[in-house]
Amino acid sequence: MRTTLSVTRVGHACQLIDIGGIRVLTDPWFTQAATYYPGEPVASTVAALGRVDAVVVSHEHYDHCDLDALVAGGFDLGTPLIGPGTVAAIARDKGFRDVRVVEAWEAATVGDLTVTAAPGKHGVHEVTFVIQAGGRAVFFGGDSLRVPELDTIPDRFGPLDLAILPVNGLCIRPLHLRQVVMDAEEAAGLTAVLKPALAVPHHYAFHSGRLGDRMITKGDRDPRHYADAVARLAPEVPVRLVLPGTPVVVP
Repeated sequence: MRTTLSVTRVGHACQLIDIGGIRVLTDPWFTQAATYYPGEPVASTVAALGRVDAVVVSHEHYDHCDLDALVAGGFDLGTPLIGPGTVAAIARDKGFRDVRVVEAWEAATVGDLTVTAAPGKHGVHEVTFVIQAGGRAVFFGGDSLRVPELDTIPDRFGPLDLAILPVNGLCIRPLHLRQVVMDAEEAAGLTAVLKPALAVPHHYAFHSGRLGDRMITKGDRDPRHYADAVARLAPEVPVRLVLPGTPVVVP
């Protein structure tokens, strides 16, 4: 019998992935701060998450590593937290007691769950993840740029059931519009290589506020641009655009 797989986006890149009852929380973000606006409802409080078996964090930016919210919400700090060394230092400082450091192509196991870091590239050190259990495989792209090493994932891990990719092509205005996140076309090109059974975009509703959008960041907030690009570049891959809190069951 095929292992069940579902994903529910809490908001932004914060996802709750359930593989056969193993529940993995990605890149937690539950609060709002100046120049950091989710741009969409956050679908859960920390307390309402229920049991979480592992947390994976791609990098230390606040909108992906909101560990203060987890602590304030009464999250179990004995839950394994998996991420690169830059994240591990922060997690230990916040009181997390089971911190697993993984860099590119290194893996950590939690029971029947295997989390392997894949390369990433962003404004700070970042990894992406291949999350596996029960014969199922999920690629979680955090908010990375597309880097050539990601094209090797199918050869390394075999078929993917689900790919979760950032799509807003975020650019930093004070850095001469330096791009730090893959855009819709780049994400669609990676989707064509990964060939997942299902693709779900994320990291597109975020904005920096009225002033911040003019002075700090520029990004594409319409995920339909990704869906249209996938339809051209990988028409065999279905794409689901989902609101926060909507469970997506992967066949």
